[in-house]
Amino acid sequence: MFRLMAGGVLLALALPCAAQQYPAKPILLVMPLQAGSAVDAMIRIVAQKMGDNMGRPIVVENQPGAAGVIGAERVKRAAPDGYTLGALNDSILTMIPNIRQVPYDPLRDYAPVSVVAGITWVLVANNDLPAKTVPELIALAKSRPGKLDYSSGGIGSPQHVAMEAFKAATGTFIVHIPYRGATQAALDIISNQVQVHFSAVSIVMPHIVSGKMRALGVPGARRSPLLPAVPTMAEAGVPGFEWQTWASIVVPVGTPKPIVDRLNAEVVKAVNAADVRDKLIVQGLDPIGSPPEAVTQRTQDGLRRMSAIVKRAGITAD
Repeated sequence: MFRLMAGGVLLALALPCAAQQYPAKPILLVMPLQAGSAVDAMIRIVAQKMGDNMGRPIVVENQPGAAGVIGAERVKRAAPDGYTLGALNDSILTMIPNIRQVPYDPLRDYAPVSVVAGITWVLVANNDLPAKTVPELIALAKSRPGKLDYSSGGIGSPQHVAMEAFKAATGTFIVHIPYRGATQAALDIISNQVQVHFSAVSIVMPHIVSGKMRALGVPGARRSPLLPAVPTMAEAGVPGFEWQTWASIVVPVGTPKPIVDRLNAEVVKAVNAADVRDKLIVQGLDPIGSPPEAVTQRTQDGLRRMSAIVKRAGITAD
């Protein structure tokens, strides 16, 4: 008993010391999504600033696959020492677990660090599509059920769930074409491999500006400052349809609290830096930087909300 107590005391004394010395080496940040995705872009900006401030590089490593599940499991299994972080979005934490079995528990297998930013979305279409507006798209899809295709970053991805919710809200049938990641799924709109797609604004903004694809509607409460001429879904005749997502940084459960607190402070500091905020906002991202508890609350709320959306829209893993 004495040895156990003594060991506990030594561990308690060692943790603050470890936190003071942290980080003593480079940090790995696992990115479970494709390079060039909205989450990838935001995390790289924030990670660069965090590394500069902490005096140690944060190396972002993409490990896409299964809409983020493979990378998420890697984070779960990593040593809880603060040297492996994970960039998990609400799709990984709240959408996919409502659609199929996943090898992690979104509330028990990770220690939350911070919500990094929110993501603004837009519905885009191929330029050759006869429909130039959301009402015209709805009418076209109803006149040609199953003849139009939409792309997504995979089963359970935000693009998948958003479009299935849109289909349920509008009574349309558009065929799902899942991709390995969101970036190529969006780019194939240009070549007409697929006709419509819900995308983070940051991915498709250059192609909207260049005229390579058409923006039909923004699923937000108000118009995007980056796309002021594009109506909201409510303005386009789909009242109540809103879609915004978010991304967070987490660590494996069991990571010492002093290290989690240090990481949280560094994320908040980085997100609130003027140069970082400017880079995020211009990409249609909403800088947040939150306490760790906000990740847990958003995950709990999101699991309930997505459960209702998945059931209402009849979304399955097939």
